[in-house]
Amino acid sequence: MKSEAVGTLLELPAHVRTSLADALRAGLVSLDSSPTALRANLSVSGRQVDDVLRLLARWRELAVTEAAAAAWLQSLDQLASTFTHPDFVWSGPEVPGLHARDTRRVYDEVIGAASRSIWASTYAFFDGPEAFKSLAERMDAQHDLAVTLLLNIDRKRGDTTAADSLVRRFAERFWGHDWPGSQRPAVFYDPRSLEPGGAEGVLHAKGVVADEEVVFITSANFTEAALDRNIETGLLHRDRHLAWTVVRHSQVLIDRRLLLPLPMD
Repeated sequence: MKSEAVGTLLELPAHVRTSLADALRAGLVSLDSSPTALRANLSVSGRQVDDVLRLLARWRELAVTEAAAAAWLQSLDQLASTFTHPDFVWSGPEVPGLHARDTRRVYDEVIGAASRSIWASTYAFFDGPEAFKSLAERMDAQHDLAVTLLLNIDRKRGDTTAADSLVRRFAERFWGHDWPGSQRPAVFYDPRSLEPGGAEGVLHAKGVVADEEVVFITSANFTEAALDRNIETGLLHRDRHLAWTVVRHSQVLIDRRLLLPLPMD
């Protein structure tokens, strides 16, 4: 295959390549498909539609069949998976002879390199302005960066305050004290932790996804102790399919109102 076609293939996210291969095999998409058909069958939009159209046009020029195109896509993903591996991330005491990426450094690097979107989740944070400093700075520097935060709201033992009041109290403190930036993220919480009879479940996930390309899953909360002193472990993976899967899972929870939006005022 010509180099320009390979370049376009590599620019497509892994989940788009997988969907395109499946659609070509099933006959849902052909080399002559319209933008409307691509959007309907591949869940793509914007620049990704243009990339796929350009790729289909190049395949037509090369007289590549739909079956051969699907095989190219599958082979590329198999090859890519061979050369990608996660990095081990660690916070806690340094051990001579053992190599691992530092948790805070990875956290700041992932956030600092994001240009399109960030999804971040934590169970706990104590010093909000410090915990969210790098995230807020990135948002202020990159105004079109879409940021979604998943946070836990606690009901203290014995507290009989109505759930709505607890949410309002949390929102007032978060926006008035904890969030240090001028640009605001979208924030969601798990309402189950506010059940009056005791927590049925809490939002305990910790991690960051940047640009639907890089995934950092960690045991560390967004606290100074967890990022710098506690023994915490995590994995940093540059895998578009995994990143998209994590984002999609979170988005479905939001769409089904299993996670609710934090009031903005």
